[in-house]
Amino acid sequence: MGRRGFTLIELLVVMAIVATLLSIVAPRYFRHLDQARETALRQTLAVVRDAIDKYHADKGKYPPTLEDLVDQRYLRQLPADPIAGKEAPWTLVPPPDEVGGGVWDVHSGAAGAGSDGVAYGDY
Repeated sequence: MGRRGFTLIELLVVMAIVATLLSIVAPRYFRHLDQARETALRQTLAVVRDAIDKYHADKGKYPPTLEDLVDQRYLRQLPADPIAGKEAPWTLVPPPDEVGGGVWDVHSGAAGAGSDGVAYGDY
């Protein structure tokens, strides 16, 4: 009775097939992760901007800081930037007329650009 097992050639063929599949799947996986982060950033910015607008509609002025949105319960918590995380804080934009508050708009503090070529700071 002969020995049971795999030959070296069989193992190499299986490893080559696995490597080929990984080389096809891995770039798509990471591209989808980046697109998901970009979508999360756009949604987070929309929620924060909506909270700023609601604060302005209720109080007649813009919030002095983003933390005031949390303190006044317009947001449950200050969201983290999905692209930069806590490494780069939000970029705050003051009102154009500089009357009645400190935060008119918010942008991402992340460096780089999205898949559409637009810089994260311009979202």
